[in-house]
Amino acid sequence: MKKYMIISAAVAAMALACIFAGLWYTDNRHPNFRHSQVLYVYPDMTASQVLESLDTVALRPRSLARAFEKQEVAQKIKPGRYVIEPSSTSMYVARMVSFGWQTPQNLTLSGTIRTKGSIARKISSQMMVDSASVASALDSAEFLAGYGFTPENVFAMILPDTYQMYWTASVKDIFDRFKREYDVFWTKERLAKAKAQRLSPMEVSVVASIVSGETLKSFEYPVIAGVYLNRYRKGMKLQADPTVCFCWNYELDRVLKKHLTIDSPYNTYRYAGLPPAPINVPPKACIDAVLDPDKHGYIYFCASPEFDGTHRFAVSYSEHLKNARAFQKALTARRKQAKS
Repeated sequence: MKKYMIISAAVAAMALACIFAGLWYTDNRHPNFRHSQVLYVYPDMTASQVLESLDTVALRPRSLARAFEKQEVAQKIKPGRYVIEPSSTSMYVARMVSFGWQTPQNLTLSGTIRTKGSIARKISSQMMVDSASVASALDSAEFLAGYGFTPENVFAMILPDTYQMYWTASVKDIFDRFKREYDVFWTKERLAKAKAQRLSPMEVSVVASIVSGETLKSFEYPVIAGVYLNRYRKGMKLQADPTVCFCWNYELDRVLKKHLTIDSPYNTYRYAGLPPAPINVPPKACIDAVLDPDKHGYIYFCASPEFDGTHRFAVSYSEHLKNARAFQKALTARRKQAKS
């Protein structure tokens, strides 16, 4: 009898060991997810909320719950952006969330960026920081002074690109990255080209922002850059419509004569020389176009009558008037056709 009890106990112990071994293997070695999933853990989220959000993704939710409990995720949970793969185990995900093993987030700044509000919205839509915090930083003279910029010229520091960084990055972390990329961009070669154009890096960004405001066609960047540099070197007023739009907070559908009288140092119809600072965030290609402009004698340009987003360029004012009349004629015809 005693021998039977010992054997039974041994069998029970072995069975229990097998159960625990099976659970350990399931939690630690067996993939537990149906498909890839990006998990955002916000600062106020609890372990229970995270488990709930993964309930339909986990093949074995109970395994994930055991791993969370064993790893004490409730006490150690870290905010972040986590990428879960089908090959991930329950324990790996629990440790990921406990130790903050984040996957970097792509912060992409692209397209037309003409206002600080646009910058703030683009950043906050992709990162954990809120737009109000970004907007405050963009308007803080004290904060930006640490980077050598001001609220007026901060557009020059921000270069459109895709930056990899952690989703939980602070506003300072983000601007630190912007400044590092700015310093990397302005190589000795680019600085030498700016000097050859008799421009400072800031002045290059100012001209580039005007070029960016004139066209969406990248192949036109060097041509238009050449036009404005020709005007600038001749001491002519730049007479750039984008600067007038900036003066009116980009609220104009069309620039009319009445808009040209606004008294602002950014109004290049009223004041000669360059505006004090960039009027938008110019793409890198625009900056490079100013550093390597097309060499030509063009002084004037206007929109093409083909309405394809391109421009016609002219050396003389009489030639420019001819181009302008062709555009106006095409515009009038187009409006008549639209009404009929």
